Amino acid sequence: MSPIFDYFFGQYSTYDTIDIILEITAVIFGLLSVWFSKQNNIWVYPTGLLSTSIFVYLLLKWGLLGDMLINVYYFIMSLYGWYIWTRKIDETHVTPITTVTKREHIISLLIFLTTIVFVYMVYQVFDKWNSWTAYVDTITTAIFFVGMWLMAKRKVENWIYWIIGDIISVPLYFYKGFTFTSFQYLIFTILAIYGYNAWKKNINSSRPIS
Repeated sequence: MSPIFDYFFGQYSTYDTIDIILEITAVIFGLLSVWFSKQNNIWVYPTGLLSTSIFVYLLLKWGLLGDMLINVYYFIMSLYGWYIWTRKIDETHVTPITTVTKREHIISLLIFLTTIVFVYMVYQVFDKWNSWTAYVDTITTAIFFVGMWLMAKRKVENWIYWIIGDIISVPLYFYKGFTFTSFQYLIFTILAIYGYNAWKKNINSSRPIS
């Protein structure tokens, strides 16, 4: 085994084979979900539900409560988003891509702050304040909670939250020993940038020319 391979994947020598297979499977479906989101395709939610279901199991097994809570929330918001994306606003149109309103900015801030308080309480109860990563987890969880809510509402600004959270998560998951998941977030970052541009173009193309 080469030193480079051992550096990136050596930690997997202590993992169960089934867990490695499940993590790779969850990563694949997670990437598909973000790709479909970039394409403004409803398949973002079925693939996302599969990915989050697997990650909830793995993260609970590995004792990563903050990360597990993120994926439980993803699962719930995926069901909500699936409904919003397919709900017709009239006889022929479904919910369109739009920008965040002032009221939604306020709600986003409330979601962010509430999430921080909630995760803090969970970590206190389970005595998980044993590493600096717990503090970073609290912030990324709040960022992703807002991003998922805005994506479910089909707001273009959701991508900004994903980009910020993904950038933080790349080194964070690598440090935790989950290389495949770290690579997933690296690809997520790239796709999120493309997704933001694609959704912006969608809005601009749907605006009437004055």
